[in-house]
Amino acid sequence: MPVTIYDVAQKAGVGIGTVSRVINNSSQIKDSTKQKVLGVINDLNYQPHIVAQSLARRKTSSIGCIIPFFTGYFFVELLRGIQRKVSFYKHELILYSVDDVSKTETFLKKALDERRVDGLLFVSLDISPEYVRKIKEKNFPIVLLDSYHDELDSIKVNNEDGAFRATTHLINCGYKKIAMINGIMSSLPSITRFEGFKKAIIEADLEYDERYFVQGDCAPDADGFNKEAGYLGMKKLLELGKARPEAIFAASDIQAVGALRAIGEAGLKTPEDIAIIGFDDIELSEHIGLTTMRQPTMRMAGLAMTRLMEKIGSKNDDVFVKRVETELIIRDTCGFNLK
Repeated sequence: MPVTIYDVAQKAGVGIGTVSRVINNSSQIKDSTKQKVLGVINDLNYQPHIVAQSLARRKTSSIGCIIPFFTGYFFVELLRGIQRKVSFYKHELILYSVDDVSKTETFLKKALDERRVDGLLFVSLDISPEYVRKIKEKNFPIVLLDSYHDELDSIKVNNEDGAFRATTHLINCGYKKIAMINGIMSSLPSITRFEGFKKAIIEADLEYDERYFVQGDCAPDADGFNKEAGYLGMKKLLELGKARPEAIFAASDIQAVGALRAIGEAGLKTPEDIAIIGFDDIELSEHIGLTTMRQPTMRMAGLAMTRLMEKIGSKNDDVFVKRVETELIIRDTCGFNLK
C-alpha cells in the first residue's frame, strides 16, 4: 500500500496538520520539528500530491547540476542519488558536465543568466569570489556538494580526516614506506586528501619522500581520478626499483584499480608485495576485496537536494554547512596480519 500522510504523522509523532505545514514550508513551525518530519518523509519515500502541485507552480521545475566529467564511478554513484531525490520532488535534472575546469564559469553564467533551472547543485569544483557575489546578489539557490565556500550552503566530505585515517591504517599495519597516488592538485578533494596523507606521515615520525607522491596529471582527465592515472602512477612508483614503496594510498578506488593492474603486470602481489587502500567504496571495491574509505554518496546527495529544495521554497539566506564523515572498510588489500 502507498504511504499516506497519516503514516508520516504517526512515525514523526506529530499531527497531520503539522506534516501538511512542513510540506507547504510554513514559517509557523519549529525548525527541529520541520527537520524531523522531512526526515520521515525521506525515510518512507512519501510522495504527497500536494508536493507535486506546489512544485508545479515553480518557473521551470528543473534542477541544474554542474559536475566534473561524470564517467568516474564516484560521480556516477553520486548522480544516481541526486536523480533519485530529483524524481522524488517531481523535478527534471539538467546536467552541465565540466570536462575542463576552465569551463566551470561558462556553465555558471549560463545557469544564472538563462534561469532554465530553479536551483543549482555545484559538485566537487571550486567557485570564484566573482560568482559567489553574483549568486548572492541574485539570491539564486545553490548548494555546493563535495566542495565548500564559507558564504554558500555546502555539503562537504571530511576528506582530510578520511585520508589521514586511511594512511594511519597502513601505518598501523606496519608499513613505513607509503606512497600516495592523487588526483590533479587543482581540485579541493585532491588538496585536502593530500593534506591528510602528509599529516599522518609526519605525525608517525616517518620521512615524507617527494618521490612517493604522484599526481593524476599523468593521465588525461578533468580531475585525474581515473583508472589510467592509477595505472601510470603505480608504474612510476615501481620504477624506483628497490626503493619502491611498501604501501599505496590511492585517492580514489578507481585509481586503486589501475594501480592493482600495474602491480599484477610487474609480477607482484597485493598485499604480499605492495599493500593498497582506496577512497570512495564504489560498488566494484567489494568485489575485488579493496580496503577503502567509504563516502556516504547517497546520504550526501539526499542532504544536498533536501537543502536545495528548502532554499528554492523559502529563499533562506542562512548559510548551511554539513560535514559528512568517511568510514574505514577493511578488506583484503592491506595485509594487516602480514607485517
